[in-house]
Amino acid sequence: MSLPILGGLKELPDRYQGCIIDLWGVIHDGITPYPGAIDALTRLKASGRRVVMLSNAPRRSAAVIALMDELGIARELYLDIVTSGEAVYEEITTGRDPWFRCLGRRCLHVGGPRDRDLFVGLDLDLVKAPSDAQFLLVTGPEEADATVEDFAPLLREARSLDLPLVCANPDLVVIHCGRPMICAGSLALFYEELGGDVRYRGKPDPAIYDVCLARLGLDRSRVIAIGDGFPTDVAGARAAGLDCLFCTGGIHAEEIGTRYGERPDPDRLEAAILHHGGLRPAAAIGGFVW
Repeated sequence: MSLPILGGLKELPDRYQGCIIDLWGVIHDGITPYPGAIDALTRLKASGRRVVMLSNAPRRSAAVIALMDELGIARELYLDIVTSGEAVYEEITTGRDPWFRCLGRRCLHVGGPRDRDLFVGLDLDLVKAPSDAQFLLVTGPEEADATVEDFAPLLREARSLDLPLVCANPDLVVIHCGRPMICAGSLALFYEELGGDVRYRGKPDPAIYDVCLARLGLDRSRVIAIGDGFPTDVAGARAAGLDCLFCTGGIHAEEIGTRYGERPDPDRLEAAILHHGGLRPAAAIGGFVW
């Protein structure tokens, strides 16, 4: 049976009264909201549906809310934003997980200044070299043309010292200004392949969906997750027992042979699903439009 392809969010079944929505690749490209996205959020709200945004951004939720304000996406259009960065912050501050509790204080941040808000309020000493660190906290590169190989010498040195690594953004790539850009997840995967000890927080961990469900106040049977990534959004929703609406115009657009907002070719879409281990969403949509 072929996957249902929606022409717009107005075709969502009435049983879905809550939406957990990805940001990059669905709502915006990091710089500009996609055409029709703000209108679609406005209409979702008018229909009585509740919306929580879920992002693998390696930043505090408040910082991402501020970015949404800058992009012209009104705060009243969603209940909250849950981020992987916020999840990492809570793990380090609470020490609930013994692995995080044993990290120590000397931290080497692998990432750019934009993500430094994550460290405000944390009882950590930021160091500049692996030899001075007790662990790495990776938020990912800021340069659009960065590659994993750019970070390989630092990561190999850290691995030789057997340093644990915290990944604050499990995404491998993200769409930035219409082009793919590597994320912290790509660096963490490289470190794992070296044999390093890595912990991720964010999608596809089902625990972060429980946070979103609590914000929505709805049973998971009445909630649909909307995202553009097979290994994060589709896998995470399935692990959390949620249906997923897959946005084909995001990070897999080139693979599927489509563009944001276009109706994908069903055969190309089925091939992509098979290529990604049969991670099958409930339905697909070309872009976040009403």
